[in-house]
Amino acid sequence: MELSGYRKITPGGEPFKRAYIAIMLWFVGRAIQAASRVDGETRREFARLPDGFTFRLGVMPNGPYMVVGKEASGRVKYLGSDPGDHKLDLDMKIKNLEGAFLMFTFQESTAEATCRNRLIVDGEVPPACSVVRILDMVEVFLLPKLVAKLAVKRYPKWSLFRKFVGRTRIYVRAVLGY
Repeated sequence: MELSGYRKITPGGEPFKRAYIAIMLWFVGRAIQAASRVDGETRREFARLPDGFTFRLGVMPNGPYMVVGKEASGRVKYLGSDPGDHKLDLDMKIKNLEGAFLMFTFQESTAEATCRNRLIVDGEVPPACSVVRILDMVEVFLLPKLVAKLAVKRYPKWSLFRKFVGRTRIYVRAVLGY
């Protein structure tokens, strides 16, 4: 049977969802960088990772992506969407745009997405667990309690000072990029 008479059909790109995920990954990447400078617990979690550690979180097959690295000095830096010449130590990929949309509209937590086999991890398990804990902490800082409870497995019992002052400082640093 010859198939040369059929035209190739490609699925739609869903530009709204792709743009939303790209903006969320950009903001979360900058918020991770800010949280590592503002919050002691996030800083300690990054201290457990080796110097020069770089991880990427994104959507298969064509992105968008977020790349975050820990420099030799211990500073955490959001590197954009392309790792460039940095070697990836951990590559976390969400299998499709729909799964990413569920995660980043906070209808499904990271733990739930992992259980439903929406997340692929290429790298060591302990650093992956650290990155998930960091993502959970950043989500608690960024989101109101009602939404954050949906986004994380367990909502932490933090003081009001830590939550609100940390949230304000992280928002300001994420928007300004330092």
